[in-house]
Amino acid sequence: MTEATASQQLVLFERLTPHIALVKLNRPEKRNAISPEVATALEEILRETEADADIRVVILTSCDDRVFCAGADLGAIASGTGAGMETVDGGFAGLAYAQRSKPWIVAVEGMALAGGCEICLACDMIVASENARFGLPEVQRGLMAGAGGVHRLANILPRNIANELLATGDPVGAADAFRWGLVNQLVAPGETLVAARVLAERIAGNAPLAVQHSLSAARASAGLPDEAGRSIVAERFTILGKTEDFREGPRAFVEKRAPVWTGS
Repeated sequence: MTEATASQQLVLFERLTPHIALVKLNRPEKRNAISPEVATALEEILRETEADADIRVVILTSCDDRVFCAGADLGAIASGTGAGMETVDGGFAGLAYAQRSKPWIVAVEGMALAGGCEICLACDMIVASENARFGLPEVQRGLMAGAGGVHRLANILPRNIANELLATGDPVGAADAFRWGLVNQLVAPGETLVAARVLAERIAGNAPLAVQHSLSAARASAGLPDEAGRSIVAERFTILGKTEDFREGPRAFVEKRAPVWTGS
């Protein structure tokens, strides 16, 4: 994959390690609002990280410490140039409904509002700065959060808290988001990327297929009765049991050495 380094690019990509990729939204003059070009770039990066067997974890963040993402580019929508913010396969921003197997961690500094909050909810884990704020203000403009925000927020937060945020459109601060389980880690301003990288390295040290199947089963069984969840886990376990890494883990334990994961 070609690393994106030019400052004019709307989404930047680089490898932090052989197994960890970093993606940065880079449209600060528009508060990283999602345009058709940003959506296309994010979708392409997602596809390429999925296809790259060496990449085990992706971190998503912003080049601007003041804001993660303000959502859809309302100016583009008003001018009639907003078509394309949703891609066929990925949905809003090319990411909200994308089918993927690898874990994404979002590192949030500043505001994550509307579609920006929905992008966070589409990821698997959130590391937030103490100055971060999350919200779905669509109802304040006569709209509705339509990129996964409504049902995902309701699945994560206590019912009444989710109802309040959805009905008022008011944002929630990082401390409350952490207390209610929306955020995995709460860190000092400027420290989100460092913390997200530490978390990514812990994940990347594990067997990649085991991580992928575990998260896949968790997503598929969310909200289902216990019996259905057991069936989904059993199916993934059977698939995982046919891999070399499934045999490598116990073998390395017996031989008292670090496992060598091949992702196969």
